[in-house]
Amino acid sequence: MKHLYKLFVIIVITLLCLCTYFHIKGKNADYGHKVVICIPVYGQSYALGEEATRITDFDSLCISYNGRIVTEHLDYGFGYFDPTSRLKQHIKRLLHYDKRSFELSIYGMAESLASKTGEDTIVCIFPGGLGMQPIKKLMKGSLPYHKFLEEITCAYKEAQEKGWDFNIPAICWMQGESDIADYPETDYKTLLKQIYLDLNIDIKEITHQSNDIRIICYQSNIVTKGTRYKPNFFRGTEGQTPQAQMELIRDDSVFWASGPMYPYSYVDESLHPDGVSQKRFGYLVARSVLNLLHHEKRFIGVIPTNTEIKDNEIRLHFNVPCPPLCFDTISVRKAKNYGFNVIKEDNTDIISEVNLSDNTIIIKCKESPIGCKIRYAINGWYSKNGWRVGPRGNLRDSQGDNQKVEIQGRTYALHNWCYQFDYLISK
Repeated sequence: MKHLYKLFVIIVITLLCLCTYFHIKGKNADYGHKVVICIPVYGQSYALGEEATRITDFDSLCISYNGRIVTEHLDYGFGYFDPTSRLKQHIKRLLHYDKRSFELSIYGMAESLASKTGEDTIVCIFPGGLGMQPIKKLMKGSLPYHKFLEEITCAYKEAQEKGWDFNIPAICWMQGESDIADYPETDYKTLLKQIYLDLNIDIKEITHQSNDIRIICYQSNIVTKGTRYKPNFFRGTEGQTPQAQMELIRDDSVFWASGPMYPYSYVDESLHPDGVSQKRFGYLVARSVLNLLHHEKRFIGVIPTNTEIKDNEIRLHFNVPCPPLCFDTISVRKAKNYGFNVIKEDNTDIISEVNLSDNTIIIKCKESPIGCKIRYAINGWYSKNGWRVGPRGNLRDSQGDNQKVEIQGRTYALHNWCYQFDYLISK
């Protein structure tokens, strides 16, 4: 009897899947020739929008852009993601089960792209990955990686059947929290580069595109979530993952900047950015994607490019996308010394003064900084996050003076904030 019941369930699910499949395929009208630009997000809980109350209305998302924003099925079944099984994900779509439909950064990204591209462009978005996973568990051979490639294959085949061009110019990367808080003691920079190399090969085998993909890279910043975290702890390792991400953006041509996460609001000031913050961040992601699509200069954000030491003074020179640099203590609550620290081996901060001159930060120290660690935004209350009490700094450019976005009746400036960093000052 149990076997008959199982067989019945399988038959019902199969029939439902087939019905839905043909319904979806028949639903889309013949729009003529289109170009599908696919830009998914891959990572852990930030990529999946965990805890972020959804503020994007899917009906409006479809209607506002003439149906040009679609999922991996090239349809409008948003919000039914399951991290482990495509079958479960499909059943959720059939049952319209959207209890875990969160706000994703790629929704805001897609809206921005759709508003700035032509009617012949389709923007394909979907999430991939799994929460609470260090980077080594998201690499090639893992279940999330395999499922992510399956979603890409699905999108490509749907486009092929419609006779549309299909290309993946970039993937948005949002992972690193577990590698900060759980101390896996791996070489994050090497592993992230390897993930890129594998994805680039595997995706090009699926899509047959000639262009290499790019990584639009955020920066994870939950340094206070580590159980070993202590302010001004010289041997603290929590800054290594953010530093690795920053270095790849600074030095590697396949990595493009989106931005750090510290200027945003978090649910209960804890682990996950809220829905508005995900939306805001998505517009910054779109900026890098548009630069990429238009073959413009690689965007690397506000990042230190050179360090000069003279006696007890440090001069930090920055890449500044939209001058001038400024200290903003309104958008992000003022941190001590605007978020900068120069830490000796005995865990003391030797900064006496921090000033800004054009694109240069001038840090005066009480003694020679040689052999110290210079840090930015590696601070904050233990286990807290966000712009009020979490790891943070006050340094940004002025892009938001001219670029703003309105979300739920409130206007937000789209500034580029300085990436966190943590490195040793050597001779």
